[in-house]
Amino acid sequence: MTAFDARELVGELEVTLDVDVLVGAYPDRDGPPGTPETVLKTLASHRIRAGAVASLRAALFDTRSGNDEVLALGDAVVPVGTVDLRDPIGAVREIDRLAPLGVRAIRLFPGEQGVEAGFPSVRHVARRAATLGLVVLTGGDVRRFWQPFSGLDATVVFLDTHFYHLGDFLVVAADEPGFHTSTRLLNSPDALETVPADRLLYGSRTPHYEPVVPLLRLATSGLTPQEIAAVAGGNARRLLG
Repeated sequence: MTAFDARELVGELEVTLDVDVLVGAYPDRDGPPGTPETVLKTLASHRIRAGAVASLRAALFDTRSGNDEVLALGDAVVPVGTVDLRDPIGAVREIDRLAPLGVRAIRLFPGEQGVEAGFPSVRHVARRAATLGLVVLTGGDVRRFWQPFSGLDATVVFLDTHFYHLGDFLVVAADEPGFHTSTRLLNSPDALETVPADRLLYGSRTPHYEPVVPLLRLATSGLTPQEIAAVAGGNARRLLG
C-alpha cells in the first residue's frame, strides 16, 4: 500500500502570509524547539512565503525580551507583539511601546496565561488595541472570547475557532465586521465554504501544528481561485498592512 501523499492535492497552492506562527517552545510539553531558523525553514518547505510571528517566550516568561526577539527578525516576518493578560497595566504599556515600532498586531494567549474571557484585563487590552487600530490575534474559545471585543469596532482574528463552534462565530461576526477567523481548525467538509471568504485567514500554528492539514483543506475547498488567494494571505495582508 502506498503512503498517502498530500502534496499532489495541495498542488501549487502558495500561502503569502500565514497569520498563526510561533517561535519558541512550551516548557511543559513535548514539541519542537521552535527556533526562528527552523520555523522559517518549515514555512518555506510548505510554500508559505511569510508568517505573522509571535513569541512563546513573550507569552510565558518575559514579554519585552520575547517581543524584541521577534522584532529582531526583521523583514523575514511580520512581527506580532505579545502581551501578558495577567498584568493588564503592563500589557497596555507594552502595546504603547510596540505600536510606534511598526507592530500592527498583538497576540493574546489566554489559555497559556490562565485568563478567562470575563477577566477585566481582556477588555482593558481590547479597548487599547482598538483605539490604536491594532489587529488582535487571540486564542481561546470563540463562544466566550468574542464578548470582550464586542462593540469596540475592533479587528480580531480568532485563532482557535473549531468547526463545531463555527455557527457561533458566524452569529457574532454578523454584527461585528471586524471579526475574522483562522482556518486552522475548520476541517469539516463545508466549513471554509460557509464563512464569507473575506473573513477567513490561513493559519497553521507552525511549528506546533501540522501545516499541511489546513493547506490540504484550503486546496481542496470549493472556493474560487480568487477566494483561495484571499484566504491564503490576501486578507491577512489587508489587515496587517
